Amino acid sequence: MTVGVLALQGDFREHLAMLRKIGVDGVEVRDPGQLAGIDALVIPGGESTTIGRLASIYGLIEPIRSRCLAGMPVLGTCAGMIFLASSTAEGDQPQLGLLDACVRRNAFGRQVASFEADLDVVGLDAQMHAVFIRAPWMEKIGADVEVLASVMDDRGVSHPVLVQQGRILATSFHPELTADTRLHEMLVALIEQA
Repeated sequence: MTVGVLALQGDFREHLAMLRKIGVDGVEVRDPGQLAGIDALVIPGGESTTIGRLASIYGLIEPIRSRCLAGMPVLGTCAGMIFLASSTAEGDQPQLGLLDACVRRNAFGRQVASFEADLDVVGLDAQMHAVFIRAPWMEKIGADVEVLASVMDDRGVSHPVLVQQGRILATSFHPELTADTRLHEMLVALIEQA
């Protein structure tokens, strides 16, 4: 089993370390040919516009989209969630359009508004500690998107921050910045279900 991590920009090294921690081979993905040898893909946090533009320049958007539509599991974290989504609330940027969601970038605020929270996650016995850095949230989600965890904003409105749509997992937060490997394990479980 091999999990690719999109290594165009962002914290791909931390995801590779998490995969090693759970005994899974992780490889950096930078060109379409590398997609053929992987069983799942992680799209890391970083700058979603930059990731989208570089993926477009390197010819990765259609190959990633095709592999995911054919059933390859994918985990998108923070900017990765934005890249997976069908739209953003703030205008156009390159996106895969695989996750039926409209995402608001930097929804919780700027860098100084970054925070941590303990989340109740559907299907997990213990809470998951989550690190939110200039985090997005999902403003609208489609009927096929299951909300696994939510966070309240400062007005008391609940926003999805961890969702699943088929073989797609997407988070607003950075699981790779904690010691908790359960999201990466969930991704591996999606491979094993195939």
